[in-house]
Amino acid sequence: MTIPTTMNAMILTGHGDLEMYEWRTDWPVPTPASDQVLVRVGACGLNNTDVNTRVGWYSKAISGATDAATDATPDEDDPTWGGAPITFPRIQGADVCGEIVAVGADISPDRIGERIITDNWLRDPDDLLNMNKTGYFGSEMDGGYAEYTVLPARNALSVKSALSDAELATFSCSYSTAEGMLERAKVTAADTVLIPGASGGVGGALVQLAKRRGARVVALASEAKHGDVAALGADIVLPRAPDNIRKALGDEKITVLADVVGGPNWPTLVDVLERGGRLTTSGAIAGPMVDLDLRTLYLRDLTFTGSTIIDLEVTPNLIRYIEAGDIKPALAATYPLEELRDAQAAFIEKKHTGNIVVVP
Repeated sequence: MTIPTTMNAMILTGHGDLEMYEWRTDWPVPTPASDQVLVRVGACGLNNTDVNTRVGWYSKAISGATDAATDATPDEDDPTWGGAPITFPRIQGADVCGEIVAVGADISPDRIGERIITDNWLRDPDDLLNMNKTGYFGSEMDGGYAEYTVLPARNALSVKSALSDAELATFSCSYSTAEGMLERAKVTAADTVLIPGASGGVGGALVQLAKRRGARVVALASEAKHGDVAALGADIVLPRAPDNIRKALGDEKITVLADVVGGPNWPTLVDVLERGGRLTTSGAIAGPMVDLDLRTLYLRDLTFTGSTIIDLEVTPNLIRYIEAGDIKPALAATYPLEELRDAQAAFIEKKHTGNIVVVP
């Protein structure tokens, strides 16, 4: 195929509100370096990292929920997930499904034509396990909110599936985040997992992947979305913030809390963990500042684990789950790429159950 020299792209020009995105129809198509591939983007999913980075929510100067982050000013030195600045302009968008259309000098041309999804963690090829040398696609390098993108060949994972590009673009971030959390908490069939925010992209992935491990799942979601969450496999679906969570749980014994919500309801959820229980967290969309009684932590022998940079095998395992039909996409809505601002507004307002995807 003939590769154009320019493309449509949504460019982030700095930290701030949605007006910081600039639609361009003349952006240069990138050229792959020796260890990279050029991908024609079929679809790109939205995720919290895109929103959080745009508004600078990761900065410790901001203490509120994601949807209110633009009311505060992030510090210049820690506005991103890694606690360091990024350069602008930047093309965000990590969750790409597309086709390899060109390769760098060190990559076999046999890869041209492969359908791929992304492993978003950019690791040092000489030091793969070093978290301090790890970046994120769409953050430390340009991502998929464009017609074409480049990335290291090792991060472009071949996938064979009858699912559409938009459906496959729901997996890279939400499902790898969820699987990383469950792996950190060592969830097994012996567990009962409590999942707040179960109607969101990561929450829905947690439901499916916990069930895949054989665990029992108790999900929390707004009542209008209970049917959608139940369809993902949750054993019990409760209101988003029950008046009395312990009473609502009845005889259920929660051994794992898998949380990306945080916020004011967080202490009541920690309180229902069984002795020896585990909390695994990878977000705080309702607010990062929470109250913790340290006596709860140590007297009940709880274990808390944060989960951001996932293990090497997580995304390749997801490919196997997808190809085997063990997990299904939770595609909520698709938007044209030029309507990214509207798509992100809907994402922040949680208008849809599941993942939102933009299509060039």
